[in-house]
Amino acid sequence: MKQRDVVQMNPAEVADFLTRQRSASVATIGRDGQIHLVGMWYAYLDGQIWLETKGKSQKAVNLRRNDRISFLVEAGQTYDQLRGVALEGRGTLIEDDPDQLWDVCVNIFERYTGPYSEEMRPFVEAMAKNRVLVRIDVDATRSWDHRKLGLPEMPIGGSSAASISEP
Repeated sequence: MKQRDVVQMNPAEVADFLTRQRSASVATIGRDGQIHLVGMWYAYLDGQIWLETKGKSQKAVNLRRNDRISFLVEAGQTYDQLRGVALEGRGTLIEDDPDQLWDVCVNIFERYTGPYSEEMRPFVEAMAKNRVLVRIDVDATRSWDHRKLGLPEMPIGGSSAASISEP
């Protein structure tokens, strides 16, 4: 069996991973073909990735011209703990659905801040102001979970180790 087959996540593992992680890297294609890569927070609703962004952001401008998008979430500080999900597909801009925008903004608020309540409405309203949605319509999913390899626990080492603090 190939190592790739061993470390690949099944759909339930992918969903669990995307539900639990916090930050993603999102890539779109600029006017000159250069990849535009940014870190983003995201919503994960009903098995789909959603982003909220300003309508004039570079990623929104890029998606209006070319809807190709890549999305990456990764975790793990050592080789034995590396895991990730990469999605490739189309970024569908949604600029006129206030109900969906609200749902996405509430999901993002709860993922990164805490439970939503009416007290928090002004914060979510500010978050949604002048925003558009990007729904990632996935054509391909790649995943890996090196914990499945059964390697011995590896210490965090190397020149970057001093900057890492694990919870």
